[in-house]
Amino acid sequence: MDNISIGKIGEDLACEYLNGKGYRILKRNYWKPWGEIDIIAVAKTNTLVFVEVKALKENSSAGLPAQTGLLPEDNLTGSKLRKLQRVCRGFVADKPELVREDRGWQIDLVAIRIPAGIDNPVLKNCDIRHYENI
Repeated sequence: MDNISIGKIGEDLACEYLNGKGYRILKRNYWKPWGEIDIIAVAKTNTLVFVEVKALKENSSAGLPAQTGLLPEDNLTGSKLRKLQRVCRGFVADKPELVREDRGWQIDLVAIRIPAGIDNPVLKNCDIRHYENI
């Protein structure tokens, strides 16, 4: 399974997870030349939420993430977060009607660890951590 496949599977799992938490998915893979937002959703509180998804598949020989010692969330660097914030601000400027004045908007991170040996993971097989308003 290559990194693109893992990323797509991670985004699918994150959408399923968020739907289960009452989020309404508005858009996936919103792209601008300077960056991309994996998922744009509305939380149960009617807050606009931009979700960055980081997924890693464990190494089959050791039961460790593919990039030894790293957790999926370790791949969200300061540089990546700044790019993400810029894209989010651009989206909000283009679609101000989606932001409730009393709620604002936030960026969340969904980190997913896919166990070794599972090629078609489902939510119950994965370790998912949701960091709100990072």
